[in-house]
Amino acid sequence: MPALPANAVTRRTFLASLASVGGAAAFCAPPPASRPDILLVLADDLSPYELGCYGQAKIRTPNIDRLAAEGVRLTDCYSACPVCAPSRGALLTGLHLGHAQIRDNWERTQYDPEGGEGQWPLREGTDTLPRRLRAAGYHTACFGKWGLGGPDTAGRPLNQGFDRFFGYNCQRHAHQYWPTYLWDDDRRVPLDNPTFSPHQRLPQGADPADPAAYASYRGRTYAPDRILAEAERHLAQAPRDRPLFLFYASPLPHVPLAPPESEVDAYAFPETPYRGQAGYLPQRRPRAAYAAMVTRLDRDVGRLLAAHRAAGRPWPPLVIFASDNGTTFNGGTDRAFFAATGPLGGHKCQLREGGIRVPFIAWWPGQIPAGLILRTPAWLPDLYPTLCAAAQTPVPAALDGCDLLPHLLGGPAPDRSPGKPLYWEYRGAQALRLGPWKVLRLSPKSPLRLYHLPTDPGERNDLASQHPDIIQIAERQLAAQHIPLQGGPRIGG
Repeated sequence: MPALPANAVTRRTFLASLASVGGAAAFCAPPPASRPDILLVLADDLSPYELGCYGQAKIRTPNIDRLAAEGVRLTDCYSACPVCAPSRGALLTGLHLGHAQIRDNWERTQYDPEGGEGQWPLREGTDTLPRRLRAAGYHTACFGKWGLGGPDTAGRPLNQGFDRFFGYNCQRHAHQYWPTYLWDDDRRVPLDNPTFSPHQRLPQGADPADPAAYASYRGRTYAPDRILAEAERHLAQAPRDRPLFLFYASPLPHVPLAPPESEVDAYAFPETPYRGQAGYLPQRRPRAAYAAMVTRLDRDVGRLLAAHRAAGRPWPPLVIFASDNGTTFNGGTDRAFFAATGPLGGHKCQLREGGIRVPFIAWWPGQIPAGLILRTPAWLPDLYPTLCAAAQTPVPAALDGCDLLPHLLGGPAPDRSPGKPLYWEYRGAQALRLGPWKVLRLSPKSPLRLYHLPTDPGERNDLASQHPDIIQIAERQLAAQHIPLQGGPRIGG
C-alpha cells in the first residue's frame, strides 16, 4: 500500500472512497418480463478458494465453475457470522448480528432443560425471505440443513415460510452423514443406518492403515443422497402455476469426513490417517475424503439444475451459490494442503477474513452477463432484498441487506453509506467493512485494528495508529449497530 501520512483521511474523502468501490459495469440487461424460479444453494463451511473458479487447483468443481463462467462471481462476499445458525438466520431475515434474534449456535438443551432437538428457534411471525416470497405467490421449499428451531417450535421450517421441508432439523444431527432418521416436513422418516456417534476416535490398537478399521463409521443410506433425491422429486412435482423458491442447504462439506468410499477413490493424495484426535470421525484418507465431499457438493449442484430442466419448469432459473461461513479447522481437514483460504487469514469461528469470506456466484442467462467479476463488498443479508427484487415483490426498508440485483445485472453497486454497513459481531468480537478498509476488535475491551484489504487480505499489518479518523468513524458505527437482544437465551447480550 502506498505510504500515507497520519491523519490524511478526512471524513469527506473517506466516505467518497466507499461509493467508488466496485466501479460500474458496461452491461445492464433489461428487466425480466416474468418472475423466475429461484434456486439458492448454500454450502456448509466452504471457502471461496476451495472452488476452481476462485483458484483451487486440487479439487474438481466443474459445475460450479461453469456457473461462474456463465454468470457473475463476487470476490469480496461475506457471511454474516463465522458459524452456522446465526449466519443462516441473517440470510433468511436480512438482519446482521447486531439486530438478529439468533446470535450464536445456541442449543436448546443448553438454555432450556426441557427442550428437545434443535437450536434456539426463530420467533413466531418472524419476517423471513421464504415467508415474503410465499406471500408474493411463490411455492417455497427447503432441503438440507435447518438449525433455526426444533421440530416442535415456532422456528421449524414450515412455520417460517416454507411449504415443504426435507432434511436435518438440528445442525448437531447434521454431524452424522449416516443418520437413523431425517425430517419429512413435520414427520420423522427412519433410515436404514446403525446408531453410532459422529464424534469418536479410532480405538486403541486398531490399524489406521486398514480399511476395515473404519467400516463401523458408515451406514447404508447416505443422507445427502436422500436429500438430493427428495429435492429432485419435488422439482418434478412442484406446482406449475406458481414460481418456485428452492433453498438447498447442503450439509457438505462440513466435517466429519465421511463420504462414500467410492467417491474418496476418485482422489489420490499423500495421506496420513486421521484418528479422530481433533474431533469428529476418524478417516483413513482425510485429504481425498474432503476433496470428495466438495466434488459431491458440485455434482449435486449440477443434478439440481438438470432436474429443474427435466421437470419442464420455466427456464432459466436464477441460481445463487454461496456458503454459510468460511472453511473449518478441525475434524481432520487440511487447509494448508488445499490452500483453502488463499491469501486470507483465519478460519471458521473467527471474524478474520478466512472465517467470514464466502463464495458468491449468480447465474441467470439472458439477464446476468457471462463472466462478470465484481469486487464490490457484499454479504448474505443482501440476499433477502435481492431475491425479492428478482421476484418483483416489495421488500421492507428495515433490513441490513442491500438489493444487489441491479449490480448483478451489470449496473452500479448499491450505496451502503451511511445506514447499511457490513457489520459483524460474535462472542464479543466486532468487525466492520468500510470500502477497502476492515476494522476488527478481537474482544470487547481490545483496541480496534485496521487493515487495508486490497493490499493486506491476510490482515497482517495493523494501520490503526496511522488513520485515527477512520477509527473514529468506525467506533461510532460499531456502537450504533449493536442493539442488545431482548428475549432469547442471552438477554442483554
